[in-house]
Amino acid sequence: MFIRPVSCPVSENVFRPMSRDSFNHVSSASRDLADDIIRRVANLVSEAEAATKPLELDPYRSQLFELFVMADAAGFVAEDAEIDLTADNLCRELASLWDLTEATQDAMSSQSKIPSEQLGKLRALWSVLRLWMEWDYAWKRWEEFHPRDGK
Repeated sequence: MFIRPVSCPVSENVFRPMSRDSFNHVSSASRDLADDIIRRVANLVSEAEAATKPLELDPYRSQLFELFVMADAAGFVAEDAEIDLTADNLCRELASLWDLTEATQDAMSSQSKIPSEQLGKLRALWSVLRLWMEWDYAWKRWEEFHPRDGK
């Protein structure tokens, strides 16, 4: 599968590799692929934000779906995967990358609004979570509705 290269608004110096503990027990190629998928999702979100377009519309939706397919083909979307790129963990990694936990905790403790930049990222994160979960659900149920014997 070919996925077009994306510009890199998330600089290499800012990107933090995955934080999962079992991540240390897998090949560096798998680690690199998982980090690349996370980086591409983050870049795609940034591109959509810059264009003020929702992720749910093409070209962003189809590019995000290609990244989902890549993660699934690598075995990262399975519940027992050594590298966890399920919707929950992907979004956890993105939230960490964008410091959303700290921003929301600060807003809660000071009883103030979440800064607009972080609020935009939270909305984008919700879109990524929803789309990734929907695709995972549909992907897992494909055989149920498309039996191999043609019945």
